[in-house]
Amino acid sequence: MEKAIKKGALQKYFQSIDFEKKKKILEMKSLGRGAHGEGWLIRAQGPSGQEEFVIKTVRGSGLGHDYPSDRAGMFLLALDTYNCLPDHVKALEVLGVRPDGSIQPIGGGKEYYLLMRKADGKNYFEDLDRLAQKERLDTRGRLKIDSLASVLANIHSLKKASKDLYFRKLRDIIGHGECLMGVFDTYPRGVMTPEEMASIEKKCIDWRARLKSGTFYKRLCRIHGDFHPGNILFHESAGPALTLLDRSRGPWGEAADDLTALSINYIFYSVQRHGDVRGACLEALKLFFKRYMELTRDDSVLGIVAPFFAFRGAVVANPVFYPLLGREERKLIFRFMHGVLDSPVFDPAKVNDYISS
Repeated sequence: MEKAIKKGALQKYFQSIDFEKKKKILEMKSLGRGAHGEGWLIRAQGPSGQEEFVIKTVRGSGLGHDYPSDRAGMFLLALDTYNCLPDHVKALEVLGVRPDGSIQPIGGGKEYYLLMRKADGKNYFEDLDRLAQKERLDTRGRLKIDSLASVLANIHSLKKASKDLYFRKLRDIIGHGECLMGVFDTYPRGVMTPEEMASIEKKCIDWRARLKSGTFYKRLCRIHGDFHPGNILFHESAGPALTLLDRSRGPWGEAADDLTALSINYIFYSVQRHGDVRGACLEALKLFFKRYMELTRDDSVLGIVAPFFAFRGAVVANPVFYPLLGREERKLIFRFMHGVLDSPVFDPAKVNDYISS
């Protein structure tokens, strides 16, 4: 922690808040390390005598603590809950360390918000609406798919060595509150039985075991994390240039996550309109994977996409998100999820076989 929080910065923070005015830090020392992190004793002198405080740290790899936002969330939850449980030690604040080493409090909020700049452009949903009505891809559609494949190839070109982060992505895609199980939990009663959901979940767990074996973890790469059409804005006046929105669930993971986030929509839009995948949507699906694999030489991704397709299938089949999807078409998406999970390798040309299986 000495590298993260300097004694001088902590002293300035103590002098800046009412309950610590005129206190001087006398000592900072480790109380020991545990499985999650380390505790530090802070002994300070004030007008009424000496007081002791503890600063808790969390180690930054594994156990879902990999990113600073994970650790911030853990400490914000502690600040919310410690003080409302009888006989529990009291929490005072969550401390954030700025790049310059200074300390700022970040706790105590009732809610938190993200301020961003505005981006212009038209989202890719508009293109999907048109693709579902066409027999063939036009030149503009091909150029956009080339752009999408190129953007992802560039994003995924940055690699990182971390078994923890790769295993986390496999775990999150199934069990995270925003992923497969969490999405299933939002389904209205009667759309799927718990047993039907569990059948898909169990197949995904088997896929997780498979992908945890061998050296798949060496595939870890930079990802967007939510590369769906609403997060892709094309600038029509500048060719197929685009801006991305709402990167989610961590910067590192499996390339299949981004590929399926987009490509499930070629399947979904065609199934919704035709009951199968045909025309420009089928052409787009095949072209997207073909161009990506040409750019990355990553043919092995086709043997990994299944559990990621299952998650994205659960999203587009969810009546909460897509209430206009018909009951029979929703069943076709569920069939697709099972068909892909039951196949060792995904073949875009056989997409209708997965739906009819």
